[in-house]
Amino acid sequence: MNPQSHDAAAQTATQTGEAPLPLAGIRVVEFTHMVMGPTCGMMLADLGAEVIKIEPVQGDNTRRLKGSGAGFFAMFNRNKKSLPVNLQDPRGIELVLKLIASADIVSENFKAGTMARLGLDYATLSRLNERLIYVSHKGFLPGPYQHRTALDEVVQMMGGLAYMTGPEGRPLRAGAAVNDIMGGMFGAMGAMAALLERARTGRGQEVQSALFENNVFLVGHHMMQYAVTGKPAAPMPSRISAWAVYDVFTVKDGEQIFLAVVSDTQWKLFCEAFGFADLAQDARLAGNNDRVEARSWLMPMLRERMAPLAAADIAGRFEAQGLPYAPIAKPQDLFDDPHLTATGGLADITLPQDGAGSGAGSGGAGKHAKVPLLPITLGGRRPGVRTDPPALGAQGAQLLETLGLSATQIAALTEAGVVGPVY
Repeated sequence: MNPQSHDAAAQTATQTGEAPLPLAGIRVVEFTHMVMGPTCGMMLADLGAEVIKIEPVQGDNTRRLKGSGAGFFAMFNRNKKSLPVNLQDPRGIELVLKLIASADIVSENFKAGTMARLGLDYATLSRLNERLIYVSHKGFLPGPYQHRTALDEVVQMMGGLAYMTGPEGRPLRAGAAVNDIMGGMFGAMGAMAALLERARTGRGQEVQSALFENNVFLVGHHMMQYAVTGKPAAPMPSRISAWAVYDVFTVKDGEQIFLAVVSDTQWKLFCEAFGFADLAQDARLAGNNDRVEARSWLMPMLRERMAPLAAADIAGRFEAQGLPYAPIAKPQDLFDDPHLTATGGLADITLPQDGAGSGAGSGGAGKHAKVPLLPITLGGRRPGVRTDPPALGAQGAQLLETLGLSATQIAALTEAGVVGPVY
């Protein structure tokens, strides 16, 4: 950690009346795009680190994605500064090396060999700064697969997650970029562990996080199920549930609601709440395992009995008894979720003026939106949004000035295409 940076961060926090965030004074230089690498940087930034996003002079391609990628940039790049640099120009490399000289962490998620060709790999940079922590986000940890190109969907298919998610014979990817996001989280976790170890040893190290190994971790309990029982885990739609009632029910007016009854006590409360005295007294349903064995006839009966009831009525009765339930929400419904609204779980952001993250050119530029925060509290506070996802070059001029460049020199580098527009 740069002592001056830490002191400056602490002074700023004191002036605003807030305690400094845990990573205040830590400088991160990231060479990342898409989801995995940016997630790591976002976590470190949310926790107080200064994160400098090195982009191509035309901007990170993620800024211009449409369809399912339209939200990537807006979600994973808040609290960062942007510096567009041409890394194919030796002058661009010289600039980022100067930044890295003052950095605690470098983070990257490019194809194997890319950073080495640029002279920005860990082996090279660690010789310049033995305290540097270097986080690499890859498809696979070193081994027989490391040469392969991986995507979240690729590792879901080869790592058993798609098999577990879809029906028999129809592997289906999860509905979110779970490996990309969690891979970035594990990268951030590794970086923070390395910071702690550096405090003891004075030396940095390389941290590696990978999509495939992350996916294997996600299905580890299914692997252990096989190890314990000797029977393969069935895909989720055809699984043998550990509980009798653990399903989505279609009820009045076609609404759907998830209901769970996972203990004998809950079974009694459920039967009482809905007047199912006959089921409560049925010896065939006395214990949870008995009810699991009875699912073939019990579930059709319960579906028939619940079908005439409104979802709100069912939810009210489950709520009153402390039973687990859930409405079937769409992602866009969460903007108005009462709990998230009341607890400050969503923060206001403004999309960059260059249209980044809008997925529709400049049409989404400048729009206000709400974004989910890290799902943690620190001393009762939620680490929030200090700065919006950056427009291309945001705070880049200030960064270049800290490297000793004058306005004239910055203009000349911009004109020569060594850096993109900065301000």
